[in-house]
Amino acid sequence: MELTEKVVVVTGGARGIGEALAHRFAAEGAHVAVVDRDADGARAVGEAVGGPGLCANVAVEAEIVGVCEQVEAELGPIDLFCSNAGILSIGGVEVPDDEWRRIIDVNVMAHLYAARHLVPRMIERGGGYLLNTASAAGLLTQIGSAPYTVTKHAAVALAEWLSITYGDAGVKVSVLCPQAVDTAMIAGIDGGGVAGVDGVLSPGAVAEAAVDGLAAERFWILPHAEVAEYVQRKAADPDRWLAGMRRLQARFDGVG
Repeated sequence: MELTEKVVVVTGGARGIGEALAHRFAAEGAHVAVVDRDADGARAVGEAVGGPGLCANVAVEAEIVGVCEQVEAELGPIDLFCSNAGILSIGGVEVPDDEWRRIIDVNVMAHLYAARHLVPRMIERGGGYLLNTASAAGLLTQIGSAPYTVTKHAAVALAEWLSITYGDAGVKVSVLCPQAVDTAMIAGIDGGGVAGVDGVLSPGAVAEAAVDGLAAERFWILPHAEVAEYVQRKAADPDRWLAGMRRLQARFDGVG
């Protein structure tokens, strides 16, 4: 995808990966709308990249629809929607139902709401692009967090389904799947914890990988190249892979 003069929306854009994406896309000549629950943060990043900064809760479908309508009224048809906002919940099956519902709404349903609204429009006008931030956890697993693992797997699965179903109609889809990134999500965790075994990337490095992946129109965008090898190992011998993950879990037990 060529980003010059494209209309782009980035959710979760007030900080972290989203802020880096907004700046990197703007540097490529895109018209970027920044969306976040933090109104002041969205406005500040929007001003920095020369676009609107909009306050919205991506877990509410009506608010995503409102964002899309406002952006298209102000900037024109959305060429690329980056559903980037995400949250982490620590724990396993004991995590309360209300927390499961909260992370599902942000990490999965927000992607669905954007696709539900934009895919018909993109098809009608001959194409468009969805970039969904998932995680390496969506291809592998996140030790210590069942909710994060499950929702990121769901995000990848939804993106796969969208690509299969609408790819021939001109709708392109990519999933951004980093391991540890230097954001608030891993703040206070030494070395990024288990997700940082292959190093902690800066948000800017992840944004650079995203631009490269969009240019090549790759479905999987893997800022940590090692993830591709891990997925191959998992597919080749799931039992051996699971045993290795249990050893990794034991190594990090009690340290994050």
